[in-house]
Amino acid sequence: MTTLGNSRVAFRDALMELAERDPRYVLVCSDSGLVIKAQPFIEKFPQRFFDVGIAEQNAVGVAAGLASSGLVPFFATYAGFITMRACEQVRTFVAYPGLNVKLVGANGGMASGEREGVTHQFFEDVGILRAIPGITVVVPADADQVVAATKAVALKDGPAYIRIGSGRDPMVEGETPPFELGKVRILKTYGHDVAIFAMGFIMNRALEAAAQLNSEGIRAVVVDVHTLKPLDVEAITAILQKTSAAVTVEDHNIIGGLGSAIAEVSAEEMPTPLRRIGLRDVYPESGHPEPLLDKYHLGVSDIISAAKTVLKKKNHPPRRIAFSTRENAEEGFSNGNMGEEIYE
Repeated sequence: MTTLGNSRVAFRDALMELAERDPRYVLVCSDSGLVIKAQPFIEKFPQRFFDVGIAEQNAVGVAAGLASSGLVPFFATYAGFITMRACEQVRTFVAYPGLNVKLVGANGGMASGEREGVTHQFFEDVGILRAIPGITVVVPADADQVVAATKAVALKDGPAYIRIGSGRDPMVEGETPPFELGKVRILKTYGHDVAIFAMGFIMNRALEAAAQLNSEGIRAVVVDVHTLKPLDVEAITAILQKTSAAVTVEDHNIIGGLGSAIAEVSAEEMPTPLRRIGLRDVYPESGHPEPLLDKYHLGVSDIISAAKTVLKKKNHPPRRIAFSTRENAEEGFSNGNMGEEIYE
């Protein structure tokens, strides 16, 4: 049975530890203290807690003002309320001037919203913030990594976003390498037939898929891409060079998230057959996380199938067709043939 952690409590405890050592750390909420289990922080540091009510745009402005005064504010609420409701304020008042504001978004992913429904399932947040210059974007894999990520972004000057979950978040099973901001983690290496890049609280599904693939003689390497910005391009490129086949796994829209990030590296650095596992540009329904992930094709079987698909492409690349004239080439392409145009 999967062990569950609480990413919200993990964030709060990490922030309290930081606050005990440094009086600059403060917490900003928008009627979201209960969401992030903030009561112990409020009781211990009442002068360092600012609740602006249900006014997320205002909260970002308050956080920007606190940062410009030399404090280090963490603004925490639901992920979509930061990245959508207050997107302009994040972009213009935090990212553009490069202020030292830390944003913490709860209910990241569709699997985190079974209590509140689709309005509180946020699977666009990473893609939105990846498009805004200057923001560090971190998607931890479990509660332990949330603690490490909170401490890491606290020490890095400038805007940052940490995606956390529902408070019932699967813990990554087995020993894992230490968290290092901006660096991928290799969680399991069976071999280099295919790379499985994953992010967030569905990491155990990627690990389970790799184990099942191994039992079938397909050797995968599982890579935790917890930092989407800055992306560890060098390490990802090296892995693509070894495997020449890749799958991405994310509880996020495949547009703009991890799948897009790996595709960009592949296109620019190491062209590789790639299959993206994630929400395929749809609004999911509400439900319990496990069957919901399976329904929208983020299951272990889907990861396994994707790995086998890219392996076929790797081992049997598309046939190149040589055309003698432009007219023949245009006719060939219109009939569905893909190839290399060669003219006399």
